[in-house]
Amino acid sequence: MSKKKSKGEFVDNLIATNEEASKVRKIVSLVILAIVLIIGISGIAGYFYVKSALKPVDPTSDKKITVEIPLGSSSSTIANILEENGVIKNALIYLFYIKVNNESNFQAGNYTFTPSMTLDEITESLQKGKTTALYTVTIPEGLNIDQIAEIYAKNFNFSKEEFLQVANDKDFIVKLMEKYSILPKDILKDEIISPLEGYLFAATYRYDEEKPSIQSIIEKMVSQTQDVVSPYMDQIEKSEFSLHEVLTFASLVEKEASNNEQRKEIAGVFYNRLKKGMRLETDPTVAYATGEHLETTLYKHLEVESPYNTYRIKGLPIGPIANFSKSSLEAVLQPKGSDYLFFLHDRKGKIHYAKTYDEHNENRKNI
Repeated sequence: MSKKKSKGEFVDNLIATNEEASKVRKIVSLVILAIVLIIGISGIAGYFYVKSALKPVDPTSDKKITVEIPLGSSSSTIANILEENGVIKNALIYLFYIKVNNESNFQAGNYTFTPSMTLDEITESLQKGKTTALYTVTIPEGLNIDQIAEIYAKNFNFSKEEFLQVANDKDFIVKLMEKYSILPKDILKDEIISPLEGYLFAATYRYDEEKPSIQSIIEKMVSQTQDVVSPYMDQIEKSEFSLHEVLTFASLVEKEASNNEQRKEIAGVFYNRLKKGMRLETDPTVAYATGEHLETTLYKHLEVESPYNTYRIKGLPIGPIANFSKSSLEAVLQPKGSDYLFFLHDRKGKIHYAKTYDEHNENRKNI
């Protein structure tokens, strides 16, 4: 074999080796990148999983869950019992929670919990041996602040008027605004009837104090609203509405609908009307503007001058007209698409939709 040929083969081998090394480096780079992405995604997913596990199982549920904690139970055993009974979301996360917060001295006994209890409330009950709350108050969806005040006045030693006085105290509200980002400056506008309207979440609340203050009751409800709304903030920020407008919108949907499907459909109708520059013309806003419970909405009611009356103004009211459910919030953020512009309720609770005013009038005649 000639020297010239040997030299050529050496060069060919060298080129082939370099090409192979280049391929290996590319593959290694891709593998490393994939590993980094997997680690990053896992970390983000883990963060949100832990964040979710630290919240109540169901903030809106008042279901009674009876749990027995046997004498001599370890923290691990207690956490597993709580998870198995649906009191907490994850036993391991709860163990880390009590470790980080240096919580201990849990007592044996029979306890009554609800899925709406926070980890703080569960832990405090286990430490103090409180098997039931002194007071359990359920606030339904779709109530305005006057109705909420009436419910609390029936359960505690203060009047409806005293509750409303605190709820409308601007100094108190400003302090709440400093603590809870859910409360925007919009609620302090002069024409707002009650600043915290729509921000006192519908849920079951437990009170272990003999005489909880009105301030603490209201703050607990505002805190619950923040807990419920916070996971939706990214969606709200990407929407065409402000946070205050979204909660206002959700309150209208709550007052007009009675189930999840209706909420999504009605939210879609309201969106269609807003896009066309039509007035929303929803009767619950008239009742709120008049301050009365209206069995029948008359023409004289429709003429009431108010930034809440959607028969007189275009767009959304100046603020919420009631509290809202999580499903109404979700309906506003993800409405059901349609071409409907009108709807009305019949006496059986069924809703009839129409694309034109003529169709709407036909529906009126037929119900």
